[in-house]
Amino acid sequence: MKRTLSIIGLSFVAAAIGAAATAFVISKNTNTNVEIVERVVETSPQLGAHFTTYTQGGYPDLTYAAENAVKAVVNIEVISEVAVPSGYNPFFDFFGIPQQQGMQKREQRSGGSGVIISTDGYIVTNNHVVENSTKLRVKLNDGRTFEARKIGTDPATDVALIKVEAENLPTLAFGSSDALRLGEWVLAIGSPFDLQSTITAGIVSAKARQLDVIPDDFRLESFIQTDAAVNPGNSGGALVNARGELVGINTVIKSSTGSYIGYSFAVPESIVRKVVDDLKEYGIVQRALLGITYRYIDQEFIDAMGKDTGITTVGGVYVASVVEGGAASEAGLRKGDVITNIDGVDIDAPSKLAEQIGKHRPNDKIKIIVKRGDNVKHFEVTLRNKAGGAELLPSDAVDVVKVLGGRFIEADAKLCKKLDIRGGVQVVQVSADGLLARARVREGFVITHINDRSVNSVADLNAITNKVQSIDGVYPDGRAASYMIVQ
Repeated sequence: MKRTLSIIGLSFVAAAIGAAATAFVISKNTNTNVEIVERVVETSPQLGAHFTTYTQGGYPDLTYAAENAVKAVVNIEVISEVAVPSGYNPFFDFFGIPQQQGMQKREQRSGGSGVIISTDGYIVTNNHVVENSTKLRVKLNDGRTFEARKIGTDPATDVALIKVEAENLPTLAFGSSDALRLGEWVLAIGSPFDLQSTITAGIVSAKARQLDVIPDDFRLESFIQTDAAVNPGNSGGALVNARGELVGINTVIKSSTGSYIGYSFAVPESIVRKVVDDLKEYGIVQRALLGITYRYIDQEFIDAMGKDTGITTVGGVYVASVVEGGAASEAGLRKGDVITNIDGVDIDAPSKLAEQIGKHRPNDKIKIIVKRGDNVKHFEVTLRNKAGGAELLPSDAVDVVKVLGGRFIEADAKLCKKLDIRGGVQVVQVSADGLLARARVREGFVITHINDRSVNSVADLNAITNKVQSIDGVYPDGRAASYMIVQ
């Protein structure tokens, strides 16, 4: 994930401070792996009080918004440790001369941006900026520096919350990303190429963009697309409207070089605010699930499945399956339903559905409108947590997929029949830093039980929230294996 690929793709926009860079490009042509309850959020009442919408020349006056918002945007220096071959010398490597084997740790420096959202030092940034850090140093617009600590991170949205110990800091008030309109002027503020307090301007080019770039099974992508110039180092910085309000966190650029060539993408305020509130209050993100799989109804869907489903009109999402006992199932939704509206918001893209659900927590109620054949039906759905319950999860709840360290698919019927098992989850990739690697589990292994609990699907796997103590399963050659995990 740390490799930079010099091909057309999408780049996360964290900057290099020294020789090491955290920016990376995700190729479209490789297999690289690359929820809202309203809460009172500290605001900056001085922002937005004195802005002028348009000048006589017809262009927006963004000076007041820029001059005030920039005070709350910080530069983040990230220090991490990386393993490198001991005795490594690039001179020898260049000429193909063998070098001594072994690994040693070396300090690496990189960086990005962040936004102060409270006077006592809470700062929102991107997860990919700080996820591997051993030390964080924050530099304010006025030149002061502070050591920072991580409060919490959410890989699924690429949002993180850090904190410095300080008082009376300048803050940036949250605006409304839902209220943003196409063509509306916005500012991008951050530290591209370590140039602190850089401000660029552009317009909202699109909303609810889904790019499939966040490497998480629960990824929530509904990006704001702008043409404000964003470059490596802008990651975690502010996307600000003409009223000087925070409407997004700059995260990704579309580029052939790793640098800006026309488009940038920000996590919308509606997602950022909810994640931040959760991390502050609970220590983890309280993610709500609807309990369905779905497909967007576009022309491709109609061409492929229109005859079988009877669907002839583009728009909405098709319910491909319903999780038994899940929120949708309990409310009465069925396979074949077409979801057209959630809480008054028309669902005209899959990302719209994900964003509306992502604003909420388990046990929240939402209103869903569906088309079922020629009928329109209304449902009130009580959302569930990933374990299938309605309660909030404790702060020590385990993200089992992350803890195991790997990628998983459901074992198909043919494999299950061959191995004489009811179901299971097959390991298709083992990461270097997870329990699977520690237990020396090999790719191809089919997990059937964790902690003596049956695992017949990926949903079963994700529903596990307690510490992993044992893993049972079978290899494709029929050899059964059990692994005990010593914490």
